[in-house]
Amino acid sequence: MSMDDTDPENVYTAGRAGHIRSFVLRQGRVSNAQQRYHVEMMARIGVPYRAGQVDLDAVFGRSAPKILEIGFGMGETSATIAAAHPENDYLGVEVHTPGVGSLCKLVAEGGLGNVRIVQHDAVEVLRDMIPPDTLAGAHIFFPDPWPKARHHKRRLIQPPLVALLASRLRPGGYLHCATDWENYAEQMLAVLAAEPLLENTAERYAPRPEYRPLTKFEQRGLRLGHGIWDLVFRRR
Repeated sequence: MSMDDTDPENVYTAGRAGHIRSFVLRQGRVSNAQQRYHVEMMARIGVPYRAGQVDLDAVFGRSAPKILEIGFGMGETSATIAAAHPENDYLGVEVHTPGVGSLCKLVAEGGLGNVRIVQHDAVEVLRDMIPPDTLAGAHIFFPDPWPKARHHKRRLIQPPLVALLASRLRPGGYLHCATDWENYAEQMLAVLAAEPLLENTAERYAPRPEYRPLTKFEQRGLRLGHGIWDLVFRRR
């Protein structure tokens, strides 16, 4: 069933705190390799969800800047960024097993020691596990746009989530969002600009930061003349 054919009122359930989830747990195919790496690597780099704050330095075994990524998809961008910036630690949050297995494979093949994964609802991870004022940065790249107007309430970038996320950034920490849907970019800009703890690092949209690699999807879209919008806000 495609996203456009899915009625989220039927397939979604609210989280324990009543928040609206921005994802559908589809039964996507998990390849043999994804399943194998998921089993092997999550025992090593997986961080089980718990309703209590975690010591991120203990999770990674060192003191280093901590960057959170919400919804890393198949993990190619996450692995590329982590490999290029070994001085940072990256905590990826994703619900879909094929994507988690894919990133596990990339971590194993790349020998990346600075990646950990939580396979759980990002709102609950932020609310329950991440202490306030701790994150050096957060990445939300190409979240589900929920293009139909009646589904816009399902979009991840909403005032409650942004307020929660901003509270988990340390002063000077950054929030970097990217989308290829102009309507969603406009909503992101409005929501982020309205959050008192955040300030825009650009007049409106930011140039793509060097650390965010272009995906194959983006490259194809740019060749076709599609727009990409990056927003980089900083914690006051």
